[in-house]
Amino acid sequence: MNVLFLCTGNSCRSVLGEATFNHLAPEGWRALSAGSKPTGKVHPRSLALLEREGISTEGYFSKSWNDLPVTPDIVLSVCGNAANETCPTYLGPVLRSHWGVEDPAHVEGSEAEIDAAFMKAYGILRYRIEQFLALPLEALKNNREQLKIELDRISTLLP
Repeated sequence: MNVLFLCTGNSCRSVLGEATFNHLAPEGWRALSAGSKPTGKVHPRSLALLEREGISTEGYFSKSWNDLPVTPDIVLSVCGNAANETCPTYLGPVLRSHWGVEDPAHVEGSEAEIDAAFMKAYGILRYRIEQFLALPLEALKNNREQLKIELDRISTLLP
C-alpha cells in the first residue's frame, strides 16, 4: 500500500510525514510525498529535525504530484488552515483524509520558537502515523469504508 503525504510546496510537512512513515512502517507499506506547487527543495530544518530523530533523509526531495513513481492508495493532505493556505486535492480513485498541520516554515521569531514550531508539526505527524500504524492494517486494506473512518478519526488526534 502506498500512502501519499500531500501539501502545496512539498518542502516541510509532507516530507516529514513521508520520512517518518517510512521509518516506522511495516513491510508492504510505503509513503511518498509530493506537492501541487513544489518548492524544489526540502526545508533544511526539516532535514535537521529528521536527522536528530534518527530518521534517514537519504533520497527525499521536493517533487510534484505529477512525478510520482506509483499511484497512491491513500492520500493524506497535511496543509494547515493558517494564512488562508489552500490544500490541493489529489484526483483519482484514492482514499483521502485531511491531516491538517500548520506550516512551521512560515513561523517567525527566535531560533527556539521556529525550532519549536517544527517539533510541534513533527510531533503531530508522528503521533498520527503511530496511531495509523497501530490499526489492524491487514484487515483494513480490504475495508476502505472502515479505513476512511479510522483515518478521519486520526486526523483530529493530538499528542
